[in-house]
Amino acid sequence: MNADIMVRLVVSVIVLALATRLALAETHRDPAQRAAFMKEHPCPSTGKTKGRCAGYVVDHIKPLCAGGPDHPINMQWQTVKQAKKKDRLEREQCKRR
Repeated sequence: MNADIMVRLVVSVIVLALATRLALAETHRDPAQRAAFMKEHPCPSTGKTKGRCAGYVVDHIKPLCAGGPDHPINMQWQTVKQAKKKDRLEREQCKRR
């Protein structure tokens, strides 16, 4: 196979892989990242570092659909009431993208 064709093929594969990763980043949530966040930031209502947290959810500060990372540095505890309000705003924000 010609070297020029091989380079084009490799570049195409890399571009496809990156595009797929970006598309998944909008919705993919890694449970290990949430667990890492909880280990460093115990549940406000129970003090537990695993399992459910009554009245709270783990929130992505910058939404995944807006390019926020699925990483503990982009997570915070949020009350269920606050989360519902923020989620409505984020759905509108992310529709426009």
